[in-house]
Amino acid sequence: MRLVVALGGNALLRRGERPDATIQSYHVEEAAISLGRLRSGNQLVVTHGNGPQVGLLALESQEDASLSSPYPLDVLGAQTQGMIGYWISNDLDSAPVNSSACTLITRVVVDPHDAAFGNPTKFVGKTYDAREAADLASQFGWIVKQDGGAWRRVVASPQPLRIVELPVIEGLLAMGLTVICAGGGGVPVMEVPQGGYVGVEAVIDKDLTSAKLAISLDADALMILTDVDAIYRDFGADRASAYRTLSLAQLGEMDFAAGSMGPKVRAAEEFVRHTGRRAVIGSLSDADALLSGEKGTMIVPDEEGSLGAPH
Repeated sequence: MRLVVALGGNALLRRGERPDATIQSYHVEEAAISLGRLRSGNQLVVTHGNGPQVGLLALESQEDASLSSPYPLDVLGAQTQGMIGYWISNDLDSAPVNSSACTLITRVVVDPHDAAFGNPTKFVGKTYDAREAADLASQFGWIVKQDGGAWRRVVASPQPLRIVELPVIEGLLAMGLTVICAGGGGVPVMEVPQGGYVGVEAVIDKDLTSAKLAISLDADALMILTDVDAIYRDFGADRASAYRTLSLAQLGEMDFAAGSMGPKVRAAEEFVRHTGRRAVIGSLSDADALLSGEKGTMIVPDEEGSLGAPH
């Protein structure tokens, strides 16, 4: 099977942990054990989040007095793709599987007329009080918005249209390699009239890019791995129960938080609707049991007719 596996940010850093390299490297080593079990007999493409890592590099760049201006987000995104991909490749190559892993810096084309550029909503970086935020907005040309009781920078989160390196990914898979790519949703770029691409100050949702990648690669399944082991009814309540299977129609009648499960469900829906194949959402630690339906929540086409009763 050809699998696209999207690793959530928890694969590298747990909530409240310091973003030290040793901590992240330890978590990647744990993730590689689960991913290693998926490699046997399958073609594997791995994507990953990069939010904390980009935030750290952005803060360092912003506070570096030797720079006339901070490094742009597209450059920082490329940097984190290399760093995180290096960790994952190293640990996967240590696993007892007769296959090598490689990391590919991946660009994703976005539309310059995407409505997201007119209404930036993606929070990035640290929080500030109102005065600090206003000063930084004036200094760096940022757009800032209130986030709870504080203020943060916001950037556009446009839709992914096309993965520039798709032919390269296909070629690497044909060579028998595991490919780590499209980290952080990919480096957002726009096509320019004279040919080529230019980077954009934006952040593409990593799960939507993973769905676009899985569709474009004609993958057999999309796996979205997170720190929740399934989609739940009454999540967080004592009566909470996990759904093992949900159809597209059922998902259409449910609401999910935009900042947590929402993008994952939307990405799963996108893949299933375009391919008629299955997507699964679940925990990284259960990765090898998700495809069988033993764990996680399977998203299936309507014609499969599952009732999707919670367990």
